[in-house]
Amino acid sequence: MFELIQAGEHSYYLQCPAKIGIYEPRPGHVVLIDSGNDKDAGRKIRQILDQKGWQLDAIVNTHSNADHIGGNKYLQAQTGCKVFANGIENAFTRFPLLEPAFLYGGYPCAELRHKFLMAQESDALGFDHPDFPRVLEVIPLPGHFFNMVGFRTPDDVVFLADCLSSEATLDKYGVPFIFDVQAYLDTLEKVAGMSARLFVPAHADAAEDIAPLCRLNQARVLAIADHVLSLCFAPVDFDTILRGIFERYGLEMSLEQYVLVGSTLRSFLSWLKDTGKLTFAFDNRQLLWSRA
Repeated sequence: MFELIQAGEHSYYLQCPAKIGIYEPRPGHVVLIDSGNDKDAGRKIRQILDQKGWQLDAIVNTHSNADHIGGNKYLQAQTGCKVFANGIENAFTRFPLLEPAFLYGGYPCAELRHKFLMAQESDALGFDHPDFPRVLEVIPLPGHFFNMVGFRTPDDVVFLADCLSSEATLDKYGVPFIFDVQAYLDTLEKVAGMSARLFVPAHADAAEDIAPLCRLNQARVLAIADHVLSLCFAPVDFDTILRGIFERYGLEMSLEQYVLVGSTLRSFLSWLKDTGKLTFAFDNRQLLWSRA
C-alpha cells in the first residue's frame, strides 16, 4: 500500500485506502491533495517525498473527513507546509471534534472520538489565502460533505475526493455516507458530463471514463430512497426505519455504523420530505414518518 503512481506529466497519486494526490508545480516542490487518515499515513507520505527528493509546500484538503486530513498535523510539523481547507471544511479541519459531534448530534462519547472519525487538529488556511496554489483548478463537489471539492491539475488529471464509491465498496457497505442527497445527485450528474485525461476518485479505481461509475452511484442512491419510502408505508419512527435499512443491506450494528448510516438516513428523510414524497407528524410525543 502507498504505491506511487504517475497519472500525468507532473501529477501522481498514492494508491492507499483514500487515494492521495501529488502535483509538482515546479521541480522538486510538490502540493499534496489530502493526507491520509493518521500520523502513520503522514510518515509513509514523508518517506515517499524524501525518496523522490520532493519538498512539500502545501496540503490542499478536498474535505474534512478524518481519513483525508489525518496526516495534516504530522506533515505540517515535519515540513512547515501550509494546509488549506475550504468553507465549513476549514472549521472541521481546525476543530475536528465537530465531525463526531455532527454525526452523533451532540457531544460524542469516547467510542466515537477516535482517529477514524476525529483527526488531530490542523492549522488550516482558506482557499482565499494568497499562498493557495492557484495552479490547481478547484471543482465544487458538494453532497458527500458540506463544501467538498475536487481538483484539476494543469496536466488534466482530476481528483474527485469522495463523490464516487466503487461497486465493491457499495456492495460491501450498502449505504454510502451522504450529507445532502440532492447536492450529491447534482454532483454525480456534473461529474458524469466532465472530461479529463484521468479521473482519480479517492475510493475507486482511476479511470479515463468516469460516467459509468457515476451512473452506478446514482442508481444506488435512488434505490436507497425507494427502500426508505417502502419502509414508510405506515407512520413509523426513525429507529424502525434505520433497523430496516440495516436489515436490507445486511449491515452489522455498531455505534460507529449507527451514527454514519443514521446521519445519512436523516439526510434521505429530509430530501424525501422536501421533494414531497414523505411527510411527518407527532403522535404520543413521537416523531413519525409516512409516505405523503
